[in-house]
Amino acid sequence: MTTVISLASRRAAPTLTPTLDSLDQIQLHAQAHNALATALHCLQRPDCTSAHLRTATARAVRAATLLKRASAAADQVEG
Repeated sequence: MTTVISLASRRAAPTLTPTLDSLDQIQLHAQAHNALATALHCLQRPDCTSAHLRTATARAVRAATLLKRASAAADQVEG
């Protein structure tokens, strides 16, 4: 005979609010720094092509997004 184990419903799980701690802020800062470094590397190439410019632009936009997230996280921790 098969034993059936009943599982708790999904509603039984606690609802977690997303919060960022200082380690997350450091990681966001490091990722933004790496994205900016990559963008700068693409722009400094002697053979900078339109593909390199597109890559540099994408990396710079990524860095701006990460900096916005880090700023929001800092405001959340302070406030």
